[in-house]
Amino acid sequence: MGEYDNELSKIVAELNRAAPSQKTAAARGPQATASLDQLLHHAQSRDASDIILIAGAPAMLRITGNLAAAAGAPLEPEDVRSLMLPLLEPEQAEELHRKKSVDLSFVREGIGRFRVNIHHQRGTLAASIRLLPARIPSLESLHLPPSLGKLAERRQGLVLVTGPTGCGKTSTLAALIDIVNTRRAAHVVTIEDPVEYQHANRSAIIEQIEVGRDTPDFAVTLRSIMRQTPDVILVGEMRDAETMATALSAAETGHLVLSTLHTNDAIQAVSRILDSFPAGNQPQIRQQLSLALAAVIAQQLVPGADGVMRWPATEIMVATDAVRALVRKGEDHQLRSQISVGRADGMMTMEQSLAELVRAGHITRETAFAHCFRMDDLQRYLG
Repeated sequence: MGEYDNELSKIVAELNRAAPSQKTAAARGPQATASLDQLLHHAQSRDASDIILIAGAPAMLRITGNLAAAAGAPLEPEDVRSLMLPLLEPEQAEELHRKKSVDLSFVREGIGRFRVNIHHQRGTLAASIRLLPARIPSLESLHLPPSLGKLAERRQGLVLVTGPTGCGKTSTLAALIDIVNTRRAAHVVTIEDPVEYQHANRSAIIEQIEVGRDTPDFAVTLRSIMRQTPDVILVGEMRDAETMATALSAAETGHLVLSTLHTNDAIQAVSRILDSFPAGNQPQIRQQLSLALAAVIAQQLVPGADGVMRWPATEIMVATDAVRALVRKGEDHQLRSQISVGRADGMMTMEQSLAELVRAGHITRETAFAHCFRMDDLQRYLG
């Protein structure tokens, strides 16, 4: 760690000593590129998942979910600009100017692939960089239930992965796509913003479409994909009613559709979809959802008992006949009881998952209670 720290300290000091008139991306492009590469190397050496760059603070690393300062003095506004702006293509720079935020991915030879969100705060640029694994993860490497692999074998239906930002939704989807790629000859099309994991063609043939580079938005592309004879469609995120409606139609008509939502549990995913539509359309959407839904996986990453690992706690709702009937009738409040008694169908509640992690010694009881949704249920499962 010391060698990297010393180099970073020198680079940041040189950036800070530069005269204001010299502090432009054009003037310091090579220097900024070198310092960014050094920072990326440094983050990898400490097994960080993310780098956060904010003016007025040193570069911060997220390691096993916790923040730690990288070496170097606090960054100045122009330091962040010099590090980030050279990554942008003209259309991305225009999007940043227009929307004040932009997502992209980039590759550094010999280092790896990265996803970055560049945005504004307090009138200055800031950035969050995600370090992407070089290999496509497996369900086993992610410590997810092996039963999830059965979802990738389905020929049609909607599979949703939900949870907060940074909980591993994209990795879970990548693992499911890799199962498809390994086991069957299928045409897979993904729509992502940006593309994070790059899939090589094996048994399947895979097209990966990046929003902003290959297409203007999710909804437009999803409509056109239906004319490309796909077997499996991955939608990086269902952000609006139009995308949701098209995804539901695709899942009803012989396609396996995988996507994500930002909800805490499986039942909220149903409400989130319905609430995206006007009240007058919701009965029709309920009917479609009851027919199209295959499963909802809600997940969160929980600190391990060793203080190093993080473990996924998962809630899984499989669309059995009973679940479909409750969704169709609008009796969402009864879905939880179906999940809790559906272990034979591969279902589990978040509290059941947390209790299993405690019994296996992966997490502490205190951690489980801090991350559960229903304390009484967790207490009952722990005994």
